[in-house]
Amino acid sequence: MQKVTSDKIRNIVLLSHGGAGKSSLAESMLFESGGVTRLGSIDDGTSTSDYEDEEIKRQVSIQTAILPCAWNGHKINVIDTPGYADFRGETLSGVRVADAAVIVISAPSGVEVGTRQFWKLVEEIDIPKIVFVNKMDRENSNEERVIDSISQQLGRQCVPVQIPIGSESTFSAVKDLLVGSNDDNEDIQGRLIAGRDRLTEAVAESDDDLATKYLEGEDISDQEIASALKQGISSGMIVPVMFGSAISGIGTTSLLDTIIEFMPSPLDVKSSQSKLESSGEPVLLPCSADGPLAALVFKTSADPFVGKLSYLRVYSGTFSGDTVAWDSNKEESERIGQVFVIKGKTQEPVDGLVAGDIGAVAKMNSVVTGDTLALKDKPHVLGGIEFPNHVYQMAVYPTSKTDVDKLTLALARIEEEDPSLSVIRDPDTLEILLGGLGDTHVGVAVEKMKRKFGVEIELKQPKVAYKETISSKSRVEYRHKKQSGGSGQFGHVWLEMEPLARGSGFEFENKIVGGAVPREYIPAVEKGCLKSISDGVLAGYPVVDVRATLVDGSFHSVDSSGIAFEIAGARAFDKGIKEASPVLLEPIFKVGITVPDGDTGEIMGDMNSKRGRILGMSPGNDGTTLIEVEVPQVEMLSYAIVLRSQTQGRGSFTMDFDHYEVVPGHLSQKIIDEHSEPEEE
Repeated sequence: MQKVTSDKIRNIVLLSHGGAGKSSLAESMLFESGGVTRLGSIDDGTSTSDYEDEEIKRQVSIQTAILPCAWNGHKINVIDTPGYADFRGETLSGVRVADAAVIVISAPSGVEVGTRQFWKLVEEIDIPKIVFVNKMDRENSNEERVIDSISQQLGRQCVPVQIPIGSESTFSAVKDLLVGSNDDNEDIQGRLIAGRDRLTEAVAESDDDLATKYLEGEDISDQEIASALKQGISSGMIVPVMFGSAISGIGTTSLLDTIIEFMPSPLDVKSSQSKLESSGEPVLLPCSADGPLAALVFKTSADPFVGKLSYLRVYSGTFSGDTVAWDSNKEESERIGQVFVIKGKTQEPVDGLVAGDIGAVAKMNSVVTGDTLALKDKPHVLGGIEFPNHVYQMAVYPTSKTDVDKLTLALARIEEEDPSLSVIRDPDTLEILLGGLGDTHVGVAVEKMKRKFGVEIELKQPKVAYKETISSKSRVEYRHKKQSGGSGQFGHVWLEMEPLARGSGFEFENKIVGGAVPREYIPAVEKGCLKSISDGVLAGYPVVDVRATLVDGSFHSVDSSGIAFEIAGARAFDKGIKEASPVLLEPIFKVGITVPDGDTGEIMGDMNSKRGRILGMSPGNDGTTLIEVEVPQVEMLSYAIVLRSQTQGRGSFTMDFDHYEVVPGHLSQKIIDEHSEPEEE
């Protein structure tokens, strides 16, 4: 691909609900622009953007892919992103480096859940957009119905700039409304006139001068319409709606033309906000090949052949190979080797990347997603990417001794590749937990680790970090006495046990008077109690919120020792817990669930069935309601899957640990029985 200047670059992200044909459209754009000589297919696993084994197997996009298209002297970096909610982190990476968006809609389905979610996203970041209605050649595709769906759910600013010719099996072409097209067919000519009038009215509403001409009945030229349309698209007052079929290639070249003519170049967008790492002062960075270097790493890939591959967009300056850059986030130098232009899974070596362009570098050491590469004397830091927190976790277990050795490295690499994954070690259960945005997200990560790093992993439901405590007081005695030839062992203690307020932990108090237990043995008694804390008497869970007070005891001048009093303290502690009405505690999480207003009743009913306590409801101004609730953790282990089903993917939730509460009696006994079963076996 020949070199281009910044003004000839377009960075376009493709967004859609899963299954709308976004990756097929990306393939069609690449094919029509000569980027590939054969049109790939999602169904047979030959598409350029969906090249990972997991994508081919599932026939869905799971990662962001870059497809550069050369078109009429321009370079269009097509950023193909996943449409499924489980891979939203990848989508956010792609959106972060785009200057405009194409929202792809399936004609038979109309506006779907994902369509609205991505529409809201691009509205929030305020970038121009095009709506492309795909699959016009499929059964149940209907121009009027899909336009009504778009207008009602996305807004009246969505205006067709084309009309489709035919529908379903007779769909054969699209006709442009911008150039005053004529047609011999009366029906088509009537639609062209009506569509042109609607487009003219829309652009007139966005331009005061044209509004005056329109109201006074004056003719408005194609050039005036095109100029006002570009201005309206840039401001967000107009969103052009186009039609086509990615599989048959109808409408693709029109889309490429429209992107070049109406979508912004990197020079057209507002200057990038950065800060100088050394001073923290905010700085505006205009897009200039001669400016100070500032490039954002927006994606990391663990390529089995190339190694670590860092995808980046250059916002200022020129990014050249065989140089040294400064990682402003890590505050260290990074050697830059060969620079590549990426096309799906292939890498084409280039000398460098001009401001506004997108490419990749292999084998950088410390750089991770979200880092800025700059100059040491001008250490700019660009805004990073805010990835969503995990909502679904599974415990990971290696299947063999060999896999144990590989596991840590594999988890670190997969987390680096996908920052929306999380890997943590639960300090209470000691399990390694792999968190993601859903069961498919976590499952794909496990498949990747097997393929890329050769590690076999078994997923299990995470253990709940139950704890044990007491609900009454007790006073117990334990005498440890052992005589088996030679010196014996003797330690005798009286402990008083009492419950503490929730969250207090464990306290040990010494109230020995008169030397009943010598001072040098008292730390040993405390040590014995501390050892027993980790293994409760009901189901082996840690004991919390208890005070053990040493009130009395006795010793033997010869046989007493630290170890004897440690054993006595541990046994007395266990005995005291048993006699103080022990109970199980479970973690309670504070959960915020955002759902469409119409789903609140079902969600609240479900929460009640999960032993949840509704704390409050807060209606939003976008047709959603935030439901705040306290729920036991055990009831929420698979809630990401449940909520998606209940709301057709429109709901979301957050979870944060809040406190511990006593487990209800009937459930407590079940947990105790489950704990004892393995021991019995």
